[in-house]
Amino acid sequence: MFSMLHPLDEITPMVCKSGGLFGSARVQYVADYSMRIVFLNANPSIIMTYDATQSLHTIWALRRVKAEEQSAVLKFSEQVGTPQHLATSGSFTVHLRNLSKGDSPVASPFQNYSSIHSQSRSTPSPSIHSRSPSISNMAALSRSHSPALGVHSFSGVQRFNFSTHTQSPKRPSACHSPNSVSTDSFLAPETELIVPELCIDHLWTEPFSNIREKNSQASKVFITTDLCGQRFLCYLVDSQFQLRCVKFQESNDMSQLIFGSVTNIQAKDAAPIESIDTMLVLEGNGNLVLYTGVVRVGKVFIPGLPAPSLTMSAQMPRPSTPLDSISTPSKLLNKHLGPLDEGVLSPVPELRDSSKLQDSSYIDDCAFQQLATFVHSVRDPVQNRVTLELSNGSMVRITIPEIATSELVRRCLRGIKYILPKEVAVQMLVRWYNAYNAPGGPSYYSEWNLFVTCLMNMMGYSTDKVAWTRNLDFEGSLSPVIAPKKARPSETGSDEDWEYLLNSDYHKYVESHPLAKGLQLDPLEAKFPKDNFSHSHCLDSSTLLFPHIPTIFCVLHLIYEELKLNCLMGEGIRSLVILLVQLARDLKLEAYLDYYYRDYPVLVKTSRQTCIIDPAQTGFMHHPSFFSAEPPSIFQWLSSCLKGESVSPYPYLPGICERSKLVVLSVVLYILGDERAVSNEASNYLSRITSGSRKQQSEQEESRYSFKHSPSASSLAEKLVIWMTNVGFTLRDLESLPFGVALPIRDAIYHCRQQPASDWPEAVCLLIGRQDLFKQACEGNLPKCKASDTQVLSSDMPSTAESEEDDDGMNDMNQEVMSLIWSEDLRVQEVRRLLQSAHPVRVNVVQMPEVSDHEYIEEKENRLLQLCQRTMALPLGRGMFTLFSYHPVPTEPLPIPKLNLTGRAPPRNTTVDLNSGNIDVPPNMACWANFHNGVAAGLKIAPASQIESAWIVYNKPKNAELANEYAGFLMALGLNGHLTKLATLNIHDYLTKGHEMTSIGLLLGVSAAKLGTMDMSITRLLSIHIPALLPPTSTELDVPHNVQVAAVIGIGLVYQGTAHRHTAEVLLSEIGRPPGPEMEYCTDRESYSLAAGLALGMVCLGHGSNLIGMLDLNVPEQLYQYMVGGHRRFQAGMHREKHKSPSYQIKEGDTINVDVTCPGATLALAMIYLKTNNRSIADWLRAPDTMYLLDFVKPEFLLLRTLARCLILWDDILPSSKWIDSNVPQIVRENSVSLHATEMPSSEDLNLETLAQAHVYIIAGACLSLGFRFAGSENLAAFNCLYAFAKDFMKCLSSATASIAGHYNLETCLSVVLLSLAMVMAGSGNLKVLQLCRFMHKKTGGEMNYGFHMAHHMALGLLFLGGGRYSLSTSNSSIAALLCALYPHFPVHSTDNRYHLQALRHLYVLAAEPRLLVPVDVDTDTPCYALLEVTYKGTQWYEQTTEELMAPTLLPEFHLLKQIRVKGPRYWELLIDLSKGMHHLKSILSKDGVLYVKLRAGQLSYKEDPMGWRSLLAQTFTHRNADARAFKPEAISAFTSDPALLSFADYFCKPAVNMGQKQEVFDLFSSILYECVTQENPEMLPAYIAIDQAVRRLERRELSEAFDLWQIKLVLEFFNSRSHQERMRKNPHRGLFMNSEFLPVMKCSIDNTLDQWLQAGGDVCLHSYLSGQPTEESQLSMLACFLIYHSVPTPGQLLAGGLEGSASFSELLLKFKPLKMPVRALLRLAPLLLGNPQSMVL
Repeated sequence: MFSMLHPLDEITPMVCKSGGLFGSARVQYVADYSMRIVFLNANPSIIMTYDATQSLHTIWALRRVKAEEQSAVLKFSEQVGTPQHLATSGSFTVHLRNLSKGDSPVASPFQNYSSIHSQSRSTPSPSIHSRSPSISNMAALSRSHSPALGVHSFSGVQRFNFSTHTQSPKRPSACHSPNSVSTDSFLAPETELIVPELCIDHLWTEPFSNIREKNSQASKVFITTDLCGQRFLCYLVDSQFQLRCVKFQESNDMSQLIFGSVTNIQAKDAAPIESIDTMLVLEGNGNLVLYTGVVRVGKVFIPGLPAPSLTMSAQMPRPSTPLDSISTPSKLLNKHLGPLDEGVLSPVPELRDSSKLQDSSYIDDCAFQQLATFVHSVRDPVQNRVTLELSNGSMVRITIPEIATSELVRRCLRGIKYILPKEVAVQMLVRWYNAYNAPGGPSYYSEWNLFVTCLMNMMGYSTDKVAWTRNLDFEGSLSPVIAPKKARPSETGSDEDWEYLLNSDYHKYVESHPLAKGLQLDPLEAKFPKDNFSHSHCLDSSTLLFPHIPTIFCVLHLIYEELKLNCLMGEGIRSLVILLVQLARDLKLEAYLDYYYRDYPVLVKTSRQTCIIDPAQTGFMHHPSFFSAEPPSIFQWLSSCLKGESVSPYPYLPGICERSKLVVLSVVLYILGDERAVSNEASNYLSRITSGSRKQQSEQEESRYSFKHSPSASSLAEKLVIWMTNVGFTLRDLESLPFGVALPIRDAIYHCRQQPASDWPEAVCLLIGRQDLFKQACEGNLPKCKASDTQVLSSDMPSTAESEEDDDGMNDMNQEVMSLIWSEDLRVQEVRRLLQSAHPVRVNVVQMPEVSDHEYIEEKENRLLQLCQRTMALPLGRGMFTLFSYHPVPTEPLPIPKLNLTGRAPPRNTTVDLNSGNIDVPPNMACWANFHNGVAAGLKIAPASQIESAWIVYNKPKNAELANEYAGFLMALGLNGHLTKLATLNIHDYLTKGHEMTSIGLLLGVSAAKLGTMDMSITRLLSIHIPALLPPTSTELDVPHNVQVAAVIGIGLVYQGTAHRHTAEVLLSEIGRPPGPEMEYCTDRESYSLAAGLALGMVCLGHGSNLIGMLDLNVPEQLYQYMVGGHRRFQAGMHREKHKSPSYQIKEGDTINVDVTCPGATLALAMIYLKTNNRSIADWLRAPDTMYLLDFVKPEFLLLRTLARCLILWDDILPSSKWIDSNVPQIVRENSVSLHATEMPSSEDLNLETLAQAHVYIIAGACLSLGFRFAGSENLAAFNCLYAFAKDFMKCLSSATASIAGHYNLETCLSVVLLSLAMVMAGSGNLKVLQLCRFMHKKTGGEMNYGFHMAHHMALGLLFLGGGRYSLSTSNSSIAALLCALYPHFPVHSTDNRYHLQALRHLYVLAAEPRLLVPVDVDTDTPCYALLEVTYKGTQWYEQTTEELMAPTLLPEFHLLKQIRVKGPRYWELLIDLSKGMHHLKSILSKDGVLYVKLRAGQLSYKEDPMGWRSLLAQTFTHRNADARAFKPEAISAFTSDPALLSFADYFCKPAVNMGQKQEVFDLFSSILYECVTQENPEMLPAYIAIDQAVRRLERRELSEAFDLWQIKLVLEFFNSRSHQERMRKNPHRGLFMNSEFLPVMKCSIDNTLDQWLQAGGDVCLHSYLSGQPTEESQLSMLACFLIYHSVPTPGQLLAGGLEGSASFSELLLKFKPLKMPVRALLRLAPLLLGNPQSMVL
């Protein structure tokens, strides 16, 4: 048996673990011919197999292999794997097959390994392994498998060899001769074993029976659940027409499955119906029957299919479609489909006195077969739908109806099912299902009525005799319960009909509806038919549910309490309370009756019919342990909690009363502050009701509620909010909680909203109403893959020739963000103009009179040639400007703007072309320019884009002229990390073409993509191109020089920072590689040496003196020698052969050519000792301080030395001109020309030229190091210092003294300073630097060559890096990359690679990092301004400081920062704490830096209102305006965008004409709205309005339900609770949650109304209530309100307290103490209780 864990994996063998007879568990491979897999299931993870020889089904548990089992199997097979052991395989199989049961001829599948250990041929004693039926299961556990088949055959190629071993089932021991092991290759030593991944454990084998057919393999297996949650594994054995069901359950410790006995059901086919926990069985005679588990529910009748009973046809409407059409309309079928008990089907109405549904079998099972078509099989079950296959080949899809559709019935069924014993529960559910789905079935509305009738019948009531159930309004006559008289249609009406209507519950409900009162309808009095109440009747105690009535009552009461916590279930509560009252009255539970009366005074009428329960029978009733005499009330419990009284645990049903549990725990946590409550010890506050048998599943539910401590929850409010989201509580749940219950939760949310932590999960952010954080968290998980929005510019134009011309490669920038960063001017357009290279340039040459036309043309072309030097340098800068700004569309090639080298001459705009042949143009002039153009286009692609190998190849150009651009494009893909997706095959393809540029681009790109990974395959790729890395005997490959340079840098990148010894050694010797004898390495040697130096620096980057294992290489000394010259050391390493003979053309002798090796060695030292502050090395790099020594060093090298020295002494760099001058040696300072001098000094003994050059180069070097030190920091001091030097150099260039230092040198230094400035201000778009760059852009001709233009435009590009989204980093690897890119020797012309390979200029990408933070308004989804407060960590130079930045802005480097917070009066606060880790901020910045922010209510964005004068609070100057009416509802649109609030203002706050009394309501609503918006809790608006409405209804005496009063009471208690008071004390400025004036006014109104009622005759009513006499009906609802509001105890409690005979108020106080009644209520009761009828109103 084999397994695969993934479709692309190798297949691996399965192993199986056997517990031996003597407890020794063995593991071996599964290899058995007779085993077939018939069923697999994922949850639980089991596999069912069938053994053909024994005809038995077995179930195994499937799991991953454990490590020790793997090693056991593999070790075991190693012992066996020698030839002589395998030779014996034949005999193994013999005695392995001998372990058959006794002498029976059936071979056992269980084979054993034991003999392998002994290597004997004797059979192990049969007694151990004999299988008597009694221990057959034990023996089954000791199975094992033959090694000859199982061990070596799982290796290598030969794994399927055992196809030769076929076994004949006839002989008891099938003997295999040794030569049947197929071939000798079987023993090949190199075959490696395949490690098994899955293991199976035996669980169950079906019991062995004597009559066993040969072929009884299961044809269909499924798992089904019955209505009570018990699970069965059912398998259908076709040959015997049997469905066998095995019940299984998990053991208590959840570790394994326990299987029970088998039940057989005769069946032809079956299918599970999952959503209603039943299965449909097709019996042999063609009947369809529904089963739940193994209990039969009833037959399924399908109108339209020939049914066994043809008598039904009269009543049933038939579907009008022909049978054979497959598309039978499901509507028709669904409607009439219903399972039926044989009895329910009967078309004759049953006799009236039948009190229960009868089970008479009315119809014979007449078989389908006699008719033409019958159901042939059942297939494709999905939820509750299943397909029937008919014998004529057509198919019908049917739907089996739900168990209940109304939420109320569903909940009641769930509760009853949960609490009853399983057998009773299944019977009850089956009966309900049959009643509910009788043919024709009830409609949705009468479902509850049907449920009540059904339930009460099962409890023993006769529903005809009980008045209110008789009136339950059924539709149609299909229920057997209703008298046939009602069903008979009568043409003539009668008076009885009207009375029937008036007595109906519906009528009573309408009369009590607030609407009826609003319309002032007179109540219609019905004459009550007297006979209803004349006699009571007894309950029938023999019915199914009679013993369980109290239990069911308790459960229904708890469901009633649960529904109270959902505002949407009001109708359901009213229906339920009528049933509860009936049961409570019959069970004589006065306390409950009183409780229901208080909740629904109108519904609970005083005189109702009681049904007598025979006292003798009460003994049969089970009174559950959780039954309490006092009704459990969730509101009462919360109220006590808020008052701080001690509370008893609240009972709840797991899985049914989830809301109650949630509310209880949240109040306990937030009000009582008990954190243990939610961390799994809820027993102090909740008592769980169980029916005993439900232990395991509820434990799993418990774990859902346990509190996973989130690190950043400090206050109780935060803990509550985080816990609620863990439990799955959402805003929608909160909205359906009653407002009083929801108040504590809303309060917690309000507190959390102010200062949330940045690491809360999405769900929490959504719950506390911070969509900004929610969206941030979501975006954080999804990379943005849409192409950038601003693509419209390029795609909307018609693609004509002009529009292609128009594309300058900068169209895809994010204009929105850039216009926010640079809002005052058009600098971005200016940069685009300077950097575009797609349009012809303007060649402006005036024709002098003496110049002939021909010469004039030549003059124009020469001018164009000069301008082209500039054009060819532009793409580098453009690449920086558009860095990572574009997401390509995978179906289109990347647009590469073409490099335009033509010109237009004014005035006639004639074209000037270089190819006219009038002047000499250098060959291949544009080839590197095209390469740069390709890189610039490729760098537009953002790293987050979706790119595949195919797309990269698809971009390959058709014509060869564009090959250079494609080479650049490949390099760019490497730099942004996409080249790793390119298939190796394609890389090989490109390299074999032998195109030099493509190789350079590809090698550099691949290495950059694998930066610092030491990737082996890439190393091999690079080594082929570096002769030094090939073995000495290898063939001489002819690799172009530039490709070698690229490969050497590639090695540096791949091994960056690894200090890899061999690489370092080779690179060290390569710096000083001598020219070979055959002139191989003599051109452009400088760039190779430099590359080797840079690569060596990268490999040992920043390692300094800790170069482990390289001490013998003497790296620093060797480098020093390369730098200053001296005798060549003896060449170590394997390449000494090559350098034996000297070059024939270049005489170097045995000294080092410093001109070649110095730059590489200097920079290598700088990088190895980067930031180490190593003084001794730095002193080597000092500029020489005597004239004699100065003559030995090229001035250019002084720039490098100064730079290197400063980089080593990193911490000494200071941003001041004083520090820069301190780098210049004394002799130079004293004698050189200062940059400001005007005339020539004269001196004989000193070489002024040398000194002047040394001076400018040293200063340039110091400036460059300053640029590195403060790269991307926008440091003001550094900027001012560098800017001053740039100005100085420009002055110097135009002064007379320029000729001393040389124009070329000054231009080089100016370019270096400009680049340093751009590095410091990278990404900031600083205006002054932009002006400098523009000035340099205009200078063409003279000394200005290609290289200088390149430098100036690189500076411009850095200044606007990535469109202002990127900046430079100062990490070690960034500095290494920048040293390669900004190497301060610029090419002279466009094909010049002598000193530095041009392609390396693009490595700046590796130093760029996204640092722009863009606030995006979460409601409008547009970028906006927001104030940030950035806190810097303290360092040696400054203390910890904070500064305010207006975002969008570039952030400083992260390692300098402590935290970032969005400040605001305008935006909600938001904190990003970097001390906890940078990954959150980094992920934000890498996704375009989008930080979602949310405007506070009453505020406008900075764009609309820069000074903050238009916000709402500014308009109403004072915080609490006494004249809140001054607030105009129209003004609301200015400060909130919430559509709900806007329409509320529109409809409820705009006064209309002649309003009269309503004006006051409108004013109230306006002030409430104002309050909610300014306090930023608009979600309180509904609560305010609900309180107001409830109080108004009470004042009009129209409050018919006490629901709202309870909520007001809870609100008042919450604001008075101790925990709330403490919170307010700690933090008085946290906006008051509800207006302080509103609640007292409301409370006062309620008090007044109730006191007036007491005075106006309510006291009489109250007295009769307290003494237990009936009260008059008109006063009922006010009385109930009074009782609830003042928490008056029930009459029963008063009697128990002996309160009657009290003489004084003080006595009353004492006696009322245990009842916890407030004193203010007692004062109102005292006159009645003290026998003093005069009212004592306070």
